[in-house]
Amino acid sequence: MAKGRAATHFYCQNCGHESSKWMGQCPGCREWNTFVEETVSNSPRGGAVSSRTAGGRGAVPSVLSDISISEENRFSTGMGELDRVLGGGIVQGSLTLVGGDPGIGKSTLLLQVCRNLSGRGHGVLYISGEESLVQIKMRADRIGSFSDKMFLLCETNLDVISGIIQDRRPEVVVIDSIQTMYNENVSAAPGSVSQVRESTGILLQLAKGLGVSVLIVGHVTKEGTVAGPRVLEHMVDTVLYFEGDRHASYRILRGVKNRFGSTNEIGVFEMREQGLEEVMNASEYMLSGRPENASGSVVACTMEGTRPLLVEIQALICHSSFGIPRRQATGTDLNRVNLLMAVLEKRSGIQMASCDAYVNITGGMKILEPAIDLGIVLAILSSFRNAALNPRLIAFGEVGLSGEVRAVSMARQRVAEAEKLGFEVCVLPWVCAQDCGKNGKIKLLGVRTVQDAIDKLL
Repeated sequence: MAKGRAATHFYCQNCGHESSKWMGQCPGCREWNTFVEETVSNSPRGGAVSSRTAGGRGAVPSVLSDISISEENRFSTGMGELDRVLGGGIVQGSLTLVGGDPGIGKSTLLLQVCRNLSGRGHGVLYISGEESLVQIKMRADRIGSFSDKMFLLCETNLDVISGIIQDRRPEVVVIDSIQTMYNENVSAAPGSVSQVRESTGILLQLAKGLGVSVLIVGHVTKEGTVAGPRVLEHMVDTVLYFEGDRHASYRILRGVKNRFGSTNEIGVFEMREQGLEEVMNASEYMLSGRPENASGSVVACTMEGTRPLLVEIQALICHSSFGIPRRQATGTDLNRVNLLMAVLEKRSGIQMASCDAYVNITGGMKILEPAIDLGIVLAILSSFRNAALNPRLIAFGEVGLSGEVRAVSMARQRVAEAEKLGFEVCVLPWVCAQDCGKNGKIKLLGVRTVQDAIDKLL
């Protein structure tokens, strides 16, 4: 093909799979009717930054033992919850993706980070392709005062943005959002698969070549994934997702991918008039407003990364008025709930085949960890027998198909978190109880099977 001639390709809007012809089903993600036609130019790319021309480390091999890791390579954002998710702070030269639903607080969070960093003397450049300077100023006034180290730019052309970053050399760059950026060498429209992939590639070269920490905002699709190719998440160093209902006051920031720390760490924030405020004790915040002496309510402990989090599990069991009983689960896997109810019927002889079952994880959390199995079982039994359990009781453990209660990881941290919040009884697997021993004032009740837990509690 001649140099500079445009070529036509087809891309999957869901996973970014590339094909030379249109196909009804994507061979990558198996979705139907997701291919779109885009024209890609083969002309030389502009604005690319190499490590040599950008004054970076250069393409010279280094001895592994000679490389030193200092604390100066990572700096704090001024927000403890965000630093926890990032693994201790922002790493110099890293590329971070922040995704979430519209209006959930992505821009507000990054603007607060810019305020904290600029107040500590770090050079910050906030680039917006969606809002004007006046709109950003109005939101910034609600957050607080900013120092002279904070700079704003409204631009969507990556060639212009690349030149400004190379000239000013800021320490932190915020791109809001990646779907509005475009490269002139790519003939596709902004927000398309080609543009998002090429734009992220240029920003990656800038981050690694200049040592600039880049944070980009990504919109999500209705399925909850970042709009654009899946390769976008593979290119960046860290992927953060905002969870929660935008109409509620709380926000949960989850680290899905992190090359500089542990994954699945979460940070809890509360949306207020002056911006997002950290929730230091997330477990106490999640349990606020819990009803006392109500049947079908049990507190369980789950691990989010290295952080124990206490959540309330609510269950409602009632006789069905329909031929086929209804089963509904919010915040957990419905198939898991059906499996646990089948275990109760088979191993404990509790007949619930003609009952409707509703299970809810309060606080808007989505938990798939099997450690909450025992909490779900106790909540279902409590509602079925209309018998309230001890409000100062907490339970965790995985339930197997034979009705056995299996051990879970990090049991000591779970027990310590429960004791810190004033719980008196902890129902846990017998193996974990032997490993924890006597732990302070909390009473450890080890169980081997589901029937054992029923006999001791109900």
